[in-house]
Order: sequence, then structure tokens, then C-alpha cells
Amino acid sequence: MASGKITISDVAREAGVSIATVSRVIQGKTSVSPDLAERVREVARRLGYRPSPLARGLATGATEMVGILVPQLSNPYFQELIKSIGLGAGQDGYRTLVLETDERVGDEPDLAASLYTHVDGVILCSPRMPNEELARFAADHPNVVCINRILPGEQPPGVTCDYFSPMFDLCRHLADLGHRRVVYLHGSPHSWATAERWRAVQAAAALGLEPFRVAGGLTIEAGYEAAAAALALDPTALIAVNDLCAIGALTRLRELGRRVPDDISLTGFDDIPFSAHTQPPLTTARIPRAAMAEEVWAMMRAVLAGETVTSRVLTTAEILIRGTTGPAPGRAAPVAAR
Repeated sequence: MASGKITISDVAREAGVSIATVSRVIQGKTSVSPDLAERVREVARRLGYRPSPLARGLATGATEMVGILVPQLSNPYFQELIKSIGLGAGQDGYRTLVLETDERVGDEPDLAASLYTHVDGVILCSPRMPNEELARFAADHPNVVCINRILPGEQPPGVTCDYFSPMFDLCRHLADLGHRRVVYLHGSPHSWATAERWRAVQAAAALGLEPFRVAGGLTIEAGYEAAAAALALDPTALIAVNDLCAIGALTRLRELGRRVPDDISLTGFDDIPFSAHTQPPLTTARIPRAAMAEEVWAMMRAVLAGETVTSRVLTTAEILIRGTTGPAPGRAAPVAAR
């Protein structure tokens, strides 16, 4: 046989059957006798034939592709989610197609819908659209699951993390260090996870904190820009919505001559790879991204198989105390328990 890419015609010729018969075997049709189907499969294995996903999709209506829509491709948090989801999908014979909204909330439904030209289902990462619009989108489109968003009616189903508890624990850490006046550098106003973090900061008033909020964002640039406005409120600690925002704020604080943590403390959130390597290393919360990605892929796999699934909230986040937090100015370091 001539060298080159093995085609369905090559398999049909070698097996002594028609191309249509080979196609039916590939599709798993029962109209081909078991003995003949096994002979075709044996020839395909021996020749090393691998059917084109596009051709198989045209024949079966399935693409063996799953779409992933994220708000920001530049954010390491979403990069890790995409990678982990892709690993799970690949193990099940699926490939992924990724699109980004770049925080354009109004474009999110259209971008998600456009994926259906190429995929069998869509994973929405931290979708920003309002609850009603998200529920309507899921009702109008098949096989939608979410990560970092769960609606009251659980449609579409989703996987998320408990963001409230680790943020509250960070606030408790600051309160134990004697901090009282703190400023939260807010993220996207359309982000459910951001809102959960602010809710925890507000609840930390019960710990003696006096929380304020300034507009920030999920990027280094946003944190850099927000730092000066936060300092105008005379806080002893800044609580950033995520690590990227905290890294930007840390840079600006250094430029303004504020020593971290001697003059002001700073916390992040997410524990992206960079956060342990800032100067000083960033106090933050570690979010179980790999576990969430594994759960959401298992959910998508079940949905594609026609199974009923329920949403899940993971509770394995933890706080990491590093070098950017210390006693509030004028307060001694707390004595460790003996």
C-alpha cells in the first residue's frame, strides 16, 4: 500500500467492503454484522486508521469537542482551569475550543452561542451574565455547565468553591493582628465570586473590622490604579479581590514609600503561581482549581451522556499566611499559643 495518510477508502479496500460499511462501523451502527464489524475494526487497527473528528462529526452529528468560555485568557487562574479541564477532556477523547469575552458582559451570550457551531457542549467559566439571562441561555442551548457560578434553580448545573469562608478567615487573620480599618479592592461588578468575597469582608465587621470598598479589578493594572484611592481612606490593610490585583497594589505601595507589612498589610486571593514569589511573598487563599476542573469535566461528561447532574460546592480552600501581613502599626505581634 502506498505510503501516506490512511483513508477510509484504504480500510474499505483492505477489508473488502464498501466505504459505507466502514462508515457504519465507525459510527457504531448495529446494521453491520458483528463478525464483519470486527473484521473492519481489525483492519483499521492494523493500518493505523484514525477517522477525522470533523468527518465523524458530519456523519454522527457529534463533534467530540467541548467549548470553554472565560472572561480573561491573561489571568493565570483561568489558564489553570482551561489546562485542567483539557486534560480531563483529552482522557475521554474530547478536545476543547476556548473563547474569551475580555470582560465584555454584553457579548457573553453571543460568544457562548457561537461555540455551538463547533462543539457538543459548553463550559462557562465564571459567567458574568445576570441569573435570568444565564438560565434562559441554558434553556435554549444544550449541554451547558458552569464553573464558579451556581444558580438558585441549579440550571445550568455548576461547580464552584466556597469563597466566603477563606475570605472571612483572611479577615480574621487581619483582625487578630490588630487591624481595624481595611479597604477591599473590588473586582468585576458582574462576578459572583467577587460578590461572595465582598460579602465575607462585610461580615467581618463582627470581628471588629471597619471595611471600606474601592473599585479595583482582576488585573495587575487595576490593582496598581486602585492602591492610591484605597490609601486615601487611611487603612492599615488592603484586601485585594485576587492575587493579580494584589501584585499591582504591592508595586504601587512600594512606589509610594509604604512598607509592606510594616506600614500596611496586604492580602490576595487564589494563590496563583506568582504569589509565593513576590517581595515579600503574598498572603492569600488557595483555591482548589484542579479539583474544580476535574468536577466540572465529570459533570460535562455526564451531561453529554444524557445523565442528570446536581451542582456542587467544594469546601477545600485554605489561607496561606506569608510575608505581606503583619501587626497593625502600633500593635505588637500576637503571642503564639503555647
